[in-house]
Parts: sequence; structure tokens; C-alpha cells
Amino acid sequence: MGIKSEGALGKPLTMIFAGEYVNKHDFPKIHFYDQDFVDIYNKTWNWLSDYWINTASGELSPDGYFIYPTDGMNILDQSESIFSSFFLVYSNRNFPANKNIDYFYSMQEENGAIRWKYNAATNTPIVSDDNPEGVGLPLFAWAEYNLYHKGANKRRIKDVMPTLCKYMDWINNNFRKENGLYAVPHVCSTMMNSPRDGTYYPVDFNSCMAINAAHMSALGDILNDKDLSFQYKKLYFSLKTRINRLMWNPETNFYHDLDQEEKQLPRKTVAGFWPLLAELPNSDRADLLIQHMSNPQTFGTEHPFPTLSADDPLFNEAGEAYCGSVFPTFNFMIIKGLEKYQRYGFARECAIRHLYYVLEGLSPVDTSKKGELYEAYLPNKEGPATYSANPDFPRKRFLHFLGLSTIALMIENVIGLSISLPRKTVDWVIPNLEIMGIEKLSLKRNLITILSNKSSRGWEIQMESEKLYYFTIDILNKKRKTLPIPSGKCSMLIDKL
Repeated sequence: MGIKSEGALGKPLTMIFAGEYVNKHDFPKIHFYDQDFVDIYNKTWNWLSDYWINTASGELSPDGYFIYPTDGMNILDQSESIFSSFFLVYSNRNFPANKNIDYFYSMQEENGAIRWKYNAATNTPIVSDDNPEGVGLPLFAWAEYNLYHKGANKRRIKDVMPTLCKYMDWINNNFRKENGLYAVPHVCSTMMNSPRDGTYYPVDFNSCMAINAAHMSALGDILNDKDLSFQYKKLYFSLKTRINRLMWNPETNFYHDLDQEEKQLPRKTVAGFWPLLAELPNSDRADLLIQHMSNPQTFGTEHPFPTLSADDPLFNEAGEAYCGSVFPTFNFMIIKGLEKYQRYGFARECAIRHLYYVLEGLSPVDTSKKGELYEAYLPNKEGPATYSANPDFPRKRFLHFLGLSTIALMIENVIGLSISLPRKTVDWVIPNLEIMGIEKLSLKRNLITILSNKSSRGWEIQMESEKLYYFTIDILNKKRKTLPIPSGKCSMLIDKL
């Protein structure tokens, strides 16, 4: 199969192809003009098999769980499991994207609680003094919505919905206050040493509740459950109103945490960008918030985006964990938030800048240093971040988060593909004509190959499909056309559209 196109900064390609089931260990192949990007993508897939562990035996197993061994313990982490599903969906089913998530569902307690970490060997929750209830960022519905669009498994949505509803009820019953906001320990966001003292209502947790509510409503629509859809849509708009009213600061043009008295705390952390992904700000506020990403005095550092604003007195050029380090998870969150406001070109630019720093860490210019993938990076120069309280920081080859950059961002933002199997669509969002594409991406027994090349006749899109689909192409924001694609092979010249 073959396809390639040049989408613009709008919504381009619309198609999905049917094909044979791909062989085991056959991962989708990408094409890009910078071979280093291709190499790091391939290496990530090759390394992933080292982190699937049978929790009973402790041995490597393709049927195990996706675990990064920590101090001899096999710990399953909620955030790691949710975020990693966003790139595991592209593994051609060599690795199940839902395996870790299903573990958390199996651990749900009678009251609906799902804790943020578990010892997978003993199936016991792990809590801490600063997070005694073990609450994590509530993003299961966001992950399920993505799994649905990559697998079109409506039955799964029906099966997991009771678990998701009980989980939301547990959070509402235990952490929602009279003002409609949620009070939880800010460390539940994984930002353990972030200078957020005094935070009572964290902006990230409340925004994540809005994200989850919006996707719970969308899952209700998929099930044609109008009551469920309305219930969570109402919760979403309630949170949107409160977060915008209480957490937005018109002087800093940023979203801030609140103390117990609902007063804004002064620090600007990366948590203030979660409202973008939740689509909370209007277009004017979004413009102001996004300006911070280009401002070197706040979050527009050389390597986007630091976890603490560069103008903060506690900002540390060495990273000091969450006092300035750059983490793939938060970059992924911000880039997906930019997409919500159609900033596709800027999102792609940020993804590429971020990946160049990841590449430099793997192949440093200083050949006396050994290259590696790292959990976190420096904000203003090449290399891994540091944390004085933990010599083991950052973790090396921490693929639970790094795969978001080297696989998910590579496919979705650098190449520019957005895929929905139930909608039978592939959107290609590309700002300029380049040689790039993907081969043999398997989605529920559908193989997709999309390649663009410059032939003697000009820029050409080549396609091969077993079924007719509609192909929508948006070229450089200047040409947009929808065409029916016949079964078999076909190609089209950009200049003839």
C-alpha cells in the first residue's frame, strides 16, 4: 500500500485502508527526510520488549505488563500506564495498549477507588504521606477514547463504562468541594518536588477532571446513552466555568493553582497548560496562554517546555527535577493542547525541536559521553536534567514517557497523521511538501501505508486499498479537496488537484 500527501495546517487526509493482519514483530515503518528521527523511532520499538514483565515470575514476557523496574519492585503507575497507551496503539498489536489500564480497572475497590500505584507482585496499592488516598490524574476516559478511535471496539466502551463511572463517583464523593472544584494533593500529578506549596485546588487535577468529563460524555455518545452524555457534559461545563473564573489571571495571562481560600498562588508551572487540552480558554485567552510558549522568559526555553517558568526565582537551569526540567509527558500534553486550537504548524515545530534534543541525548556531540534516552532534559542546552536529591534521576530509557515523543509525536505531529478507525478517516496535517510517510500500520486488520514522493511528474500521492474510501487533502492551506479512492492502487498529482 502507499500514500502520501501534503496536508496543510488544517484538517487533511480522510481515509482508512483494509488489509491483511500484520506479522508479529512487524512494526509500522516510517519515512522522514531526517534519518535520525527514523532511527530513534525504530530503536524505541526494539527496546520496548525489555520492559514487559510477568509479575508472577519477574521474567520478561510479551504477555506481561509494561513495567519499568524500580528498586527491585514491579510497580504499575497510573500516569505511566495511561500515557503509554497513546503510543502503544501504534505497535501493530505486538504490545497491548490496554493491558496496564485493565490492571487498574481490576484493582478497583468497592467504593470506586483506583489508586495511583500498585505493587504488581502483591497487588497492593502504594500510597504516601503526601498522597494518603493515592489519587492520580483522572484520565482513563481520555485514554479509552483514543483506544476506541484506534481500534473501533465499541464493546470495550460498554464493558469499561461502569468502572469509569464508579471511579468518577469516588473522586466526586471524596475530593469535590462546595465550590465545585477538587482539592487533592498536587503531587498526584507526578510533579513531586514542584514548588507548589500551599496548593489546595491544583489547576492540573481540575483540568484533568474536565478532560475526563468531556471524554466520558463522548463515550456516552458512542454508546448512544444520552443521559450519561448529558451528565458528564454538565460536569465539564461546570468545571470550565469555575476554572476560568477562579484560576485564570489576566495580568499573568496564565492559569494558577489556588490555596484553600481560593486565592491564586503566584507561581507559573507547566500545570497551567492543562486547560488547553481541556479546551477551557476562549480563543483570546488561548492566544495569550500560547504566547508563553514562545517567550524565553517563561516557557519558551531552547528546549520546550520547562516544568517551571524561567522567570521564577526557583527555576533551575540544571532542571532540578520539576524546577525546570523538560519532560516528554508534559510536552505531549501541551502539543495536543495546541492541536485543540488548530495550532498545527506550531505544534509540529515544537515536536521537532523537542525531538532534536532527545536525539542529541542519544548521540551527544561530545563523543566522550555515552548517549542515552532520558526521562527529563535540560531546558536551555543539550543533555539530561539533574536532581540533587536523587542521583538516579533522570531514569534512563524510561520508555513509558519517551515513547510519547519518539513514536506518538513522530507519527501524529512530525509526519502529521491523525487516525480514527470508526470514522474511517486519516487526517494529514502537514505545513509543507516533504518526502515522508508510514508503511504497514495495522489497525484492527486494516493496513495503512501512506507515502509521498516527488516524481518526475511532480509531488505525487500514491495509494493502495482494498476498499473505496474518501480522501480529503488540504495542501498548504491553499488547496482542499475530497476524492473517492477506488480499491487497488492509485495515485494523484498535487498540481492536478
